[in-house]
Amino acid sequence: MKNRIVNIIVLANLLVLILLVIFVPHLMIEPGKLMDPHMDLTDDCFACHTPFIGSRSSKCIACHKVEDIGLITTKGVAIAKEKKNMAFHQELLEDDCVACHSDHKGVQSFRPIGQFSHQLIARDTQELCDSCHSNPGDTLHQKIKGNCAECHSTESWTPATLKHDEYFRFDRDHDAACDTCHIKDDYSSYTCYGCHEHSRANIRGEHREEGIRDYENCVECHRSGDEDEAKYIWRNKLRGTRDQAGDQRYYRYEHDDDDDD
Repeated sequence: MKNRIVNIIVLANLLVLILLVIFVPHLMIEPGKLMDPHMDLTDDCFACHTPFIGSRSSKCIACHKVEDIGLITTKGVAIAKEKKNMAFHQELLEDDCVACHSDHKGVQSFRPIGQFSHQLIARDTQELCDSCHSNPGDTLHQKIKGNCAECHSTESWTPATLKHDEYFRFDRDHDAACDTCHIKDDYSSYTCYGCHEHSRANIRGEHREEGIRDYENCVECHRSGDEDEAKYIWRNKLRGTRDQAGDQRYYRYEHDDDDDD
């Protein structure tokens, strides 16, 4: 008899809980308040959730049509000044809203950007980084346009793979805009003929005086604007003893002496 009463009490409590979850779910299982634009849906959980299934992208798209995101609101009002470039949603291969978005403040309205997969974007669009991302404001990136993938990957922004000093060190005479040396924003190649002092005729004449005929790959010897360093590297190259570590030692030694002066 006692066990029967206990079972009845347990079942009654479960029934009450089930009824509360069904009729007032926002009071029972809400993980946090909704974002301000959706506050009017606070008492209507099933506007976004399907019972026993959860939230589905199809529920989002019923209001937020993909072709309109970033362009017009759900009420048909044109968006004049969108702070972020949202139009990339139209280029997604799959409409998987909940992969990035959660609308409850208690869960993080926008999940960490690291969870976003660039594989959702068409391959030709993946190369157009600046169609979604703003150009960083640092000194280097202010000079660069496009071709982000030559230094960065879609897996993570950092670390970047380019270390310019391994190819050429900047100095006060070589603080030029990137497109002076890298034509058409192609950072995988370079030219030194973009500077008025480095015409083909002048370069050819100066190098042939030294008996140098293979001079197109300038940074093979010229790792900076220091002409003496270039001669040092060239002499070692002729001896077959050239190594980058030695070049760096020369650079540090010579410039330490300059500092002492």
